[in-house]
Amino acid sequence: MNLVFRLILSVSIMPMLLSDLQADQPNVVVILADDLGFGDVQPLNSDSKISTPNFNRLAQFGMTFTDAHSPSAVCTPTRYGLLCGRYPWRSKMKRGVLGGYSKPLIEADRQTIGSVMKSAGYTTACIGKWHLGLGWQWNDEPEKGINNMSIAGNKPGRVDYSKPLTHGPNTLGFDYSFIVPASLDMSPYVYVKNSRVTEIPDKVVPGVRFPAFYRKGEIASDFVMEECLDKLASEASTFIAESAKKDNPFFLYFPLTAPHKPVMPAKRFQDKTEHGPYGDFIVQVDWTVGRVLKALDDSGTTEDTLLIVTSDNGSFMHRYDQDREDHCDKETIQGFNASSHRSNGPWRGTKADIWEAGHRVPFFAHWPAKIEADSKSNQTICHTDILATVAELISLDIDKKSAEDSHSFATALVGKSGQRPPVIHQSGSGMLAIRSGPWKLILGSGSGGRQKPKGKSFEKPYILVNLADDAAEQTNLIDSKSSIATELKLSFDELSHGDHIQK
Repeated sequence: MNLVFRLILSVSIMPMLLSDLQADQPNVVVILADDLGFGDVQPLNSDSKISTPNFNRLAQFGMTFTDAHSPSAVCTPTRYGLLCGRYPWRSKMKRGVLGGYSKPLIEADRQTIGSVMKSAGYTTACIGKWHLGLGWQWNDEPEKGINNMSIAGNKPGRVDYSKPLTHGPNTLGFDYSFIVPASLDMSPYVYVKNSRVTEIPDKVVPGVRFPAFYRKGEIASDFVMEECLDKLASEASTFIAESAKKDNPFFLYFPLTAPHKPVMPAKRFQDKTEHGPYGDFIVQVDWTVGRVLKALDDSGTTEDTLLIVTSDNGSFMHRYDQDREDHCDKETIQGFNASSHRSNGPWRGTKADIWEAGHRVPFFAHWPAKIEADSKSNQTICHTDILATVAELISLDIDKKSAEDSHSFATALVGKSGQRPPVIHQSGSGMLAIRSGPWKLILGSGSGGRQKPKGKSFEKPYILVNLADDAAEQTNLIDSKSSIATELKLSFDELSHGDHIQK
């Protein structure tokens, strides 16, 4: 084992004092926004003119993490990492995202945060965007009516919507589920409640361009794009209200559908900002967080609930460093001038990139009974760590062979500094990077996502940056600091133990 990894690991396994942390089974709520950028919320971007009072409340009365990361810079793999406590590139999916008809990614017998909490006596629910593949039952024989689109390698045919799912949230530890199958721009456009669609699709909608971007596909009569986020917020609030009446604690995983495309805020939020539909959608996302806070307040559970609010990756909105026509001027433009708004804050790149903008995300922890108000942590954490953290708070053992990439940050919640083993990042195309302290080694020759040059995975020269001195990731130190790059690569090899794809 190399020196860098030994030193970091020795810190991470020091005995932790849990007397200030552990409670008698607190309620836990995890809100995962969809494509919400680091700079889209005012606590992390003081220059933002998009009002986010509920995120401001989270920061004022809780803890703000400034170095939090999604395990991937795109949707599906991040959700796998959060639910399983495992880097997504260890799964069978090495790049990209799934579709609405795709087969399940999470193995049927794999431990998830849902199954862990359920085993501890929690009432568990998953409400929102799933996007991890579902156990649709297919008919091989053609039927009259609407044929399903060919998505993500599924066999030709038609989903039998009258039959229940054979795999999904309810088979992975969640007592109750109310979900949309994938991103809101992917068919089928249906709600699935406890493994059954609420209505069978009866028509096809055509594809629409940005900002109201979604693909052609089947849609049910009870599914209205502009009303989806409100519908999910209502479901989440009802679950909290009903669960608060029970003796056992509750766990809610609430993955939002916004501000991911289609950028279609509800009518009451339209034109609320001077930043186009995207700005209006941010306001609605903030309102949705406020709806959950209100549900906790109304049910009397705020003090005894750990609420985590974060995002699955960075924003898809581009930043233009030279002033030009942007989203504020014309809603069909997918980007802002830096002088107008920085969706990804100071970080380089956008969603899907291995650059910081792809995976450095907003992250707030709110638990008035335990977490100091207006506190901050610069400890590096990853969504894979939520599972181990919650398990530690309730004194529950987890299968570390299954959740091998989950490292508790529980002590950080009470202001005690710590350091996890090096974190590994993943781009949309599957490019990987390893981060330890200020040092980040990109195991490829570009962004691995959308920003040019995209480069190739494991193509040299690799890119080494010092984020403490170069937050914009402009200077490649691979030649002048080759010994550090070597150490990081050795650490990566030890941590990955062959699960990555060499090219």
